[in-house]
Amino acid sequence: TSKSAVSRRFVAATGAQLTEWMSRDISELDLVALMIDGVHFAEHMVLVALGLDAQGRKHVLGLREGATENAGACKALLRNLIGRGLRTDRCILAVIDGSQALVKALREVFGRYVLIQRCQEHKKRNVTDHLPKGMRQSIRRAMQQAYRTRDVERAKRLLLNLARRIEAEHPGAAASLREGLDETLTIIALRLPLNLEQTLATTNPIENVLGTARHISRRVKRWRGGHMILRWMYAGVMEATRGFRRLKGYRAIPKLVAALQQHDARINSTLDRNKMAA
Repeated sequence: TSKSAVSRRFVAATGAQLTEWMSRDISELDLVALMIDGVHFAEHMVLVALGLDAQGRKHVLGLREGATENAGACKALLRNLIGRGLRTDRCILAVIDGSQALVKALREVFGRYVLIQRCQEHKKRNVTDHLPKGMRQSIRRAMQQAYRTRDVERAKRLLLNLARRIEAEHPGAAASLREGLDETLTIIALRLPLNLEQTLATTNPIENVLGTARHISRRVKRWRGGHMILRWMYAGVMEATRGFRRLKGYRAIPKLVAALQQHDARINSTLDRNKMAA
């Protein structure tokens, strides 16, 4: 069999499978959390959505290709998921890398029914990238200690004090630390058991999926358009799902569900009061 024949069959098979996979129904999944992150291939960005259900199982929900991680691409991915059954009438936890475009898209699509947790690891990396190498370890350690307090008010106070301390010499790092600070503390406010809190404080579960996709496609030297990238990304995602295990700390997920339901109740109570006032 010639190489070109193998290539044509691979393209046809993965293309058909990708189309079917991207249109499958997800309404039966009892999702409590959503992770979204992106990976670059040449000049393209592929956004990946990973869902976490009430039993702690992981589900890769969809892909979206775009030139950048902008709000338009993010909303297109979310609309695709909603069209296939993702609910927007109850609260969900969204764990993201900190992209402003993702925050904007999530707010526009879910409104008040989303709690956004920015990845603490990405925040530490973004802040220390603004600092000289000699300071990075100590500042990273100080941020980690603040996050480990497991008290929202104390953690916020420590982080703001740290920003004031470095602002005179490194205003860029201080600004990065303040930007979206409250959203890095969302998971702490939910008062979950430590192992589940640590798992949902970062995008590590979806980073593992992206790492597998990069590994699968590592020998590709020339990308011929977005559809080729999506096909290879799909192949990488399918390989990653073969090694999926339940989320670390999954036995505590009922406490996350209870916290989300409390948030729903507060929203619905506010809506009812507004209707009565009108």
